[in-house]
Amino acid sequence: MMLPNNIKLKAVLFDMDGVLFDSMPYHAAAWHKIMQKYGYDLSKEEAYMHEGRTGSGTINLICQRQYGRDASKEEIENIYQDKSREFNNYPEPAPMKGAWELLQKVKAAGLVPMVVTGSGQLSLIDRLEHYFPKTFKKELMVTAYDVKHGKPHPEPYLMALEKGGFKRDEVIIIENAPLGVQAGVAAEIFTIAVNTGPLPDHALLDEGANLLYPSMQALSDNWDELIGIKK
Repeated sequence: MMLPNNIKLKAVLFDMDGVLFDSMPYHAAAWHKIMQKYGYDLSKEEAYMHEGRTGSGTINLICQRQYGRDASKEEIENIYQDKSREFNNYPEPAPMKGAWELLQKVKAAGLVPMVVTGSGQLSLIDRLEHYFPKTFKKELMVTAYDVKHGKPHPEPYLMALEKGGFKRDEVIIIENAPLGVQAGVAAEIFTIAVNTGPLPDHALLDEGANLLYPSMQALSDNWDELIGIKK
């Protein structure tokens, strides 16, 4: 499978959790524990469905569902601070298998790698430079702090285009979450899904993913063929 001919690839937009780092099991466990502490029902399984949404967006959505009201600013701040502390109690998330290899191929092809994440976890963002040195430029990153609307709204990916000075047909997206795929599709950008979590494939394909790979390693193994490099 090759990218469509109309894509003149210049950059690759990477989600972070579940794509570059194997961090989602810790996020899901932290969300479940802390939301339960504050009287909210959010299972570990459901946490995967909210992956990509900003923390405040997730908290507010669950509050609206359970109590029929918006969460207060104080509630959001307290819950998210506790969730962040809980997440940081877990072992340091390892890089996703295949991510380093893929990033080397991306850079070797002269493409610009960018991170577009709904995360506001500064500790995890700082680890990008540690595990993937001299790969991502901070001025080209889009995080929860940069956007008003998180995924599934297209704003994060549209902001990435703006920051990088790219057009829609000059980039592709690599996502592992249904909401992230929704955001990529809404931004009208070619979106590749990698199913690195417990969700069924159709959870990603039903949201409009253009291609699906079972892992980051599989995507890396097929990268040259995908972008038309002959061996």
